[in-house]
Amino acid sequence: MTFLWPQFLWLLLALPLLVALYLWLLHRRKAVALNYASLSLVREALGKGPGLRRHIPPVLFLLALAAMLVAAARPLAVVTLPSQQETIILAMDVSGSMRATDVKPNRLVASQNAAKAFLAELPRQVRVGIVAFAGTAQVVQPPTLSREDLVAAIDKFQMQRATAIGSAIVISLAELFPDQGIDLDTVAYASGRPRPMAIDAAPKKPEKEFTPVAPGSYSSAAIILLTDGQRTTGVDTLEAAKMAADRGVRIYTVGIGTVDGETIGFEGWSMRVRLDEETLKKVALQTQAEYFYAGTAENLKKVYEKLSSRLTVEKKETEISGLLALAAAMLALLSAGLSLLWFNRIL
Repeated sequence: MTFLWPQFLWLLLALPLLVALYLWLLHRRKAVALNYASLSLVREALGKGPGLRRHIPPVLFLLALAAMLVAAARPLAVVTLPSQQETIILAMDVSGSMRATDVKPNRLVASQNAAKAFLAELPRQVRVGIVAFAGTAQVVQPPTLSREDLVAAIDKFQMQRATAIGSAIVISLAELFPDQGIDLDTVAYASGRPRPMAIDAAPKKPEKEFTPVAPGSYSSAAIILLTDGQRTTGVDTLEAAKMAADRGVRIYTVGIGTVDGETIGFEGWSMRVRLDEETLKKVALQTQAEYFYAGTAENLKKVYEKLSSRLTVEKKETEISGLLALAAAMLALLSAGLSLLWFNRIL
């Protein structure tokens, strides 16, 4: 716990003085009572003393004062609060390797089903966008609150060759920060598209300058990257991850399939597909997020359940002066109430 105004904590030194004053008053009261010890009538009138009950109201009042003084120092504590996440981009792999059947019924269908279940669990106020990537990456559904439009976009996935993981990250960032002038031509050229001739090229809009922020500090958006393979084309994955880290955006990576990989064939060609866990872990670490492995369809559903809980609540350093002030008020009221109930006076 830290404090915005720690100088107010010095006032806590007054509490021992109050305790000493209370003990002195008790001693003085006892001394006065001893002066009448020989008077049996007074002694009988006093009857049995209140015992420990007499100390409870003052102790509660002392605790109330302590809570008030700590609240005045404006303490900060890490507490779990509802997340302020407003936008999530689902970047989903639709490369040909997603037809592998090591995740039943195949990787693509399993990822589609899990993504739709994930959407059903998210709060309705969270906007979600979808980026599909294979040899290139494209926004198939801009961020929206409509779960029906999102499900329709997921159902329309078409598998293609190659895997441009880094390009998917850049496209996702451009969707989250449309005013930053992120150069999408770089994504196209990195994916193997020919550059236009200089005479036909339109003037390129200058990239807007920005000041890098701490990784993971942007709490209004996040990217969930699901892939089953290694990057084969497009922007370098870790360079794209650095772009996200510089903007404070977390990238939660989900690896689907097997690390050893398998050989798949389609329309006369075959290829060996492997899961590049090392790179996905680096992306998550670089952006202050997490990596999840989903080796089966059931595991993939559980991963999305965990992601839903991560994105709907967050641990955040928050000022708790109000809670302490409330506790102080309740202790003070309890102290006064008990004193009135037991002794017909306030303290």
